Amino acid sequence: MNAYIDKPSHAWNMFTYAQFAIAGSMMAGGIFFLEASFAAKGFYAMAAIMLVSSTAGITKAVRDTEESKRLHNKLEDARTERMLAEVSGVDND
Repeated sequence: MNAYIDKPSHAWNMFTYAQFAIAGSMMAGGIFFLEASFAAKGFYAMAAIMLVSSTAGITKAVRDTEESKRLHNKLEDARTERMLAEVSGVDND
């Protein structure tokens, strides 16, 4: 029993890349034109980069957890099917 895994479309992938590029350029422009010292702009830039990096890390952690649960469920299903096959085989003898 193979479960269908929905894949994102090419259009959705392009939309997310474009959205990221637009948001990144708007953040960079906002920091560049901010009336603050160079050090303050640097701290804002580092915070923005760390925010993007941590978002990617959280996304990966959530995806890995879901994939791990899916594998665990497949193993449990296989064990259950094997046990049921053994039980039904004993009853038929």
